[in-house]
Order: sequence, then C-alpha cells, then structure tokens
Amino acid sequence: MAGIKSYRILILVENLPSPFDRRVWQEATTLHDNGYAVSIICPTGKGYEKEYEVIDGIHIYRYRLPFEAEGAKGYLIEYSVALFHTFRLAWKVQFSQGFDVIHACNPPDLLFLIGGFFKLFMRKKFLFDHHDINPELYEAKFGRRDFFYKLLVLFEHWTFKTADVSIATNESYKKIAMERGGMDPAKVFVVRSGPKLDRMRILPPSEELKHGRRYLVGYVGVMGAQEGIDLLLQSAHYLIKELGRTDVHFGLVGGGTSLEEMKQLAINLGIGDFVTFTGRIPDEELLAMLNTADICVNPDVANEMNDKSTMNKIMEYMALGKPIVQFDLTEGRVSAQDASLYAKENDPVDMALKIVQLLDDAELRQRMGEFGRNRVRNELEWRYEVPKLLAAYDAVFAK
Repeated sequence: MAGIKSYRILILVENLPSPFDRRVWQEATTLHDNGYAVSIICPTGKGYEKEYEVIDGIHIYRYRLPFEAEGAKGYLIEYSVALFHTFRLAWKVQFSQGFDVIHACNPPDLLFLIGGFFKLFMRKKFLFDHHDINPELYEAKFGRRDFFYKLLVLFEHWTFKTADVSIATNESYKKIAMERGGMDPAKVFVVRSGPKLDRMRILPPSEELKHGRRYLVGYVGVMGAQEGIDLLLQSAHYLIKELGRTDVHFGLVGGGTSLEEMKQLAINLGIGDFVTFTGRIPDEELLAMLNTADICVNPDVANEMNDKSTMNKIMEYMALGKPIVQFDLTEGRVSAQDASLYAKENDPVDMALKIVQLLDDAELRQRMGEFGRNRVRNELEWRYEVPKLLAAYDAVFAK
C-alpha cells in the first residue's frame, strides 16, 4: 500500500524471547521485508540475554523475569513483572524508534491494558495476535472452572473489545474471537503458523542419536503439564516392557517446568536408558534429532485447549517428511490429515500400538511422510500466510 514505509510496529510477546519464538519472528521479519519498521519487546532467555540488540533490522528490547512460573501465585508475579517492564520499554520505544501499532501476542490476556492505554491517550492502533486460549489453558493446568477461569474469560473479552483487528491461528480461534470476543468477522484474519522450508531442512540422519538401536521416535516441544509427556513415557514403557521392543529409542527435545519431573518419571518406569531428554537446544541439534527420527509424536493431552489449538510441531514434522502419531484432536487432524495416525484420546497403550504399526511398515511411513511434506510445500508453508498477515495490517490502517 502507498506510504507503507512510514508505518511502525511494536510487537509485545511475554512467554518466549525473540527470535526464538518462531511465529513472532516470522511475522516480524515479514513485516520488515514489506516496508514496516518493527520493534519487539520480550523477555530474555537462554541464548538471548542481551537487553537490547538489532537483528535483521528489527529492534529487540528484552527484560528479565524472576523465574519461570508454575502455579497461580507464580503466574501472578510473572505477569505483573512482565507488564511493568513491557509498559516501561514501550515508552522507551516510543521515544526512540516510535510506533503506530501495538501488535500484542498472548499469553497473558493482560496486554490490552498497555494497548488500550496507548490507543486511548496516544491514538495508537491495537492488533491482537491470538496465540493461546487462556481460559482453556487455565482449565488444562488446574482442572477447574472457578473464579480465575471466569476472570480469564473476562480479560479475553476485553482484549478483543480493545483490538482494532485480531489475528487467529486457525478457524477454531476465529470462532472464539467472533462468539466469545464479539468481534466483527471482517476484522478477524486467520494467519496459520506455517514453517519455513529454508529453516526446516532435510538432512542426513545422525545415527549416534539412536544409541545403537534400530529406530528413533522424535518429539519437539514444551515439557509441561498439558503436553502429555507423561502419557508418551507410559507409551514408551508399554512398547519396551510389555511388547519387548528394545529396538526403539526416544529423543525428546525441549525445555519447560516439567522437564526434571519427566526425567525422573522415565527412570521410575525403568526406561531411562531408552529416552534422551535434550532440554532446549539450538536449531542445528533440533534438526539433527528430527531428521534422524523414523517417526515423530505429538502426545498433547485431549482437552478443550489442545483440541482447538494448532501445534507448530505438527507442521515442522511434516515439513521434514516425518510420519506422525498423535491423539485424535480436531485441529491436529486439520493440520496433518493423512500424514498422521490418530490414537484414542489420552490412551498411551493405543499410542504405543500406533507407533509400532508405523515402525513395522516402512512403506506406510514413506507414504505418510511424503504426503505431509507435499502438504506443507503446497499449502501450509509460511509464504502462503504472508498475504493474510499483510491483509490484516491493511485492515488496521484502512480509513
């Protein structure tokens, strides 16, 4: 659009540092490549300790969080600290690079307080990028719909009411924006989190990652309560101890609040020697693990949040041509289609049986892997989402 280079974007993200957060970084670089000036405010993290730096023309301002929250009180402290620093740094950006739009990525659903302030007093625009459905996330973590659940629904509603435009990661999230958030459908844009094939490169396997075994089952993601790592380890236990499949190793990539607990669970189940926990690792090591894997898994627990959410790991597996086993969830099927086998909800035994089915059928693995790779290349890669992101910004600035 004419004069686009004069527009300046400030992206707010609280749960991951940039450029580690792949969706945020893809959005930021896409906007920058299309003439927008982009700044980001985010927390520090392992490998991203600098409080200010410029990467690929994007100004990144970071703040330090006291700890990684777990429990209601922990989240209250974390989000309070994050809001304080985000508001402080927003003023810093305003007096340095400046901004015309606040692009807020949840969680938490409290960034509307900052967006609303600058919208009301500084005439800025506010775009909400809906990454997580926080009421359902709360229910998944704590197993209840109490006062705090209702409070999160209220925060979500106020966020949508404050937003000039919102971005949804899939059709399920768009429905929430319209029904629970009361947004005009014309102001809700679906921008999926498609992988970039220049990052998700197919490389030769690293056989040492199999630890002398014939097969490797790969996982990449967060080690948290709703990610179902405990269910995956129970599947591994059944596969190894009950079915006698000692020819399989499991490579689990990622960090999170449950990492140490899951390591101990693997030991308690007697399968510690069959599981590698890498923690958070650089892209090169992540790609080595996934390229070596014969199949990849997504054990996300079947609940309201995961059923409606699109998981980046699914499309990353597909981008590398890997067949998948996951529990049967709505958006998981939308993404993977025939690239995946679907186990019964939260059933570790059925997941183990599906894993064995794939391991014992090389032709099926190849067919499913090719389907997934082609689906990403022809439909789901990030380049197909770029016009949708730019259309959302056209709507933000439309008179």
